[in-house]
Amino acid sequence: MLVLVGTTLAAAPPRGAGAAPTAAQVGAQCVRPDPDPPEDPPPVPAPTPRPARADDPVRTAPSTALSTAPSDPHAGLRGAVGRWFGATARDLPWRAADRTAWGVLVSEVMLQQTPVVRVEPAWRAWMERWPEPADLAAAPTADVLRAWGRLGYPRRALRLQECARAIVERHDGEVPRGEEALRALPGVGEYTAAAVTAFAHGRRAVVVDTNVRRVLARAVGGVALPAPSYTAAERATAAAVAPPDDDDAVLWAAASMELGALVCTAHAPRCGVCPVRDACAWRLAGRPGDEHAARRRTQAWVGTDRQARGRVMAALRDAPGPVPRGVVAEVWHDAAQLDRCVASLVEDGLVEQEDGPGGVLYRLPV
Repeated sequence: MLVLVGTTLAAAPPRGAGAAPTAAQVGAQCVRPDPDPPEDPPPVPAPTPRPARADDPVRTAPSTALSTAPSDPHAGLRGAVGRWFGATARDLPWRAADRTAWGVLVSEVMLQQTPVVRVEPAWRAWMERWPEPADLAAAPTADVLRAWGRLGYPRRALRLQECARAIVERHDGEVPRGEEALRALPGVGEYTAAAVTAFAHGRRAVVVDTNVRRVLARAVGGVALPAPSYTAAERATAAAVAPPDDDDAVLWAAASMELGALVCTAHAPRCGVCPVRDACAWRLAGRPGDEHAARRRTQAWVGTDRQARGRVMAALRDAPGPVPRGVVAEVWHDAAQLDRCVASLVEDGLVEQEDGPGGVLYRLPV
């Protein structure tokens, strides 16, 4: 994410570099209200030319350099969203002026499938304990999983530690710059690489998460929700809307993401307070229904393998040492499902199995 101090966006400083270098002032430059172009007037019949006279002045054709330059059809959208963000952006720790690239990377991994309200306290505790990649790289994996706690999808914690070790081994403990170098790290995909490039390093990147997809689908595409899978057409739209300038692109990435998270939500969008309500293609079309509804899967929770795996992980996190199989069996009612889930946890590297004097024992990885 990014920091908004007055009207200045600042990239995260490299470790040990002192004060953060500030980017260009964005004020009117980034969020100026470019008006929508007026409607074309009705054609006017061309007058019948009179015959040329000898005393007519010599006329030259006007330059077409400006008239043929393509206009930016998305400037108004970006300007409105940018102004709204400047007035309403949440004060989040990974947007602070003293944030680091490592802190931004940690926040992006945590936020992928977990809401901000749960991530913020976990992020603060995590960064206090492991403020640099080298700190996490050297930590016992069991401690890492315990600190991850109930954020869900604990494989993210394993990938984050693998990422920290790769940063130490390949980049001398510094989060690398550039999307290609970031994507080469364990657990870092297209979205995370773009987000770190924008919010930590202050460089242009096309940052698209589920919130941004929804904003673009409605405001530009005129549909209720994007397709279940990210499409080539969406990718092209996102690239076209993102401005070419670094500062403007960072502002747009953060602002559009915030709009999708707080206003243009999946259910019960707050169109009445949306800064682009009067230009939103979906709203102007009468808010049509979700054309992809039949293809969407609803994620159940009660009784699923995810819930059973979570119960097992909670039992192991709370235990001071290895846990007998009999104790693990008490956390779930379906023995066959429990066996399947424990086996999958072992396969994923989240649980280790060993033979003890009284039978099989389970524990978090050391």
